[in-house]
Amino acid sequence: MMKKLWSMIQMRQPVLTMMLLLPLALLAGCSPTRKDRPNDSRDGNATPSQPMRQMAAAQTPDEAAAADDGRPVIACFGDSLTAGYGVEMESSYPADLQREIDAAGYRYRVVNMGISGDTTKDGLSRLDGVMALHPAIVVVEFGGNDGLRGIPVANMSQNLDAIVSKLVHSGTGVALAGITLPPQYTAPYIKDFTATYTVLAKKYSVPLLPFVLQDVYGVPGSIQPDGIHPTAQGCKQVAKNILGLIKPLLKK
Repeated sequence: MMKKLWSMIQMRQPVLTMMLLLPLALLAGCSPTRKDRPNDSRDGNATPSQPMRQMAAAQTPDEAAAADDGRPVIACFGDSLTAGYGVEMESSYPADLQREIDAAGYRYRVVNMGISGDTTKDGLSRLDGVMALHPAIVVVEFGGNDGLRGIPVANMSQNLDAIVSKLVHSGTGVALAGITLPPQYTAPYIKDFTATYTVLAKKYSVPLLPFVLQDVYGVPGSIQPDGIHPTAQGCKQVAKNILGLIKPLLKK
């Protein structure tokens, strides 16, 4: 199924084959700033041992808490696909989700808790900061960096399980947004990788979007020139995908 998906993607948008040449670039080599910022020696956060991960969140827990206006919080918790790499922050998917939420008549405050380059282990390490917001709903979007770095699926699964378990047992509504991998990875690895999301969704009875970039890849104008990240247009579709995902959890 995943090979068929990638074949369709590559036929419709050849630039996506860059993923075959730059597997470590997906999600990992991304800065969550308001504009695409080169990660080089001019950036104080870039070091030889950690060149791919910028330690700046789209919104820190303190910033999010300071913006509290009494509305229940929807925390978008993930990596560069959440942080909004390469687009203005007001064009990131969480910002678009806020507009979708408002237009639909729901009263929630969407908070962007994405950090580019995060693995599931990184997400687990900052989970307490997300929970400190006492969110009503958390959209969990991690895994791409684990897969592209070849981290054992068992490790990824354990970290995601810990994230979802802690959120669910705190009473927070949880939704899982998954991702897939390019076909140069071995078929067993891809199968186990993608199955992780399904297994966790069933285990904790949480809604699942198997491919967060559904209707984005292969759509003209929806992917940046890197062939990886959504444009502002693509982020709008991601927001629609996420809205559909969390609708069962929303209350008016």
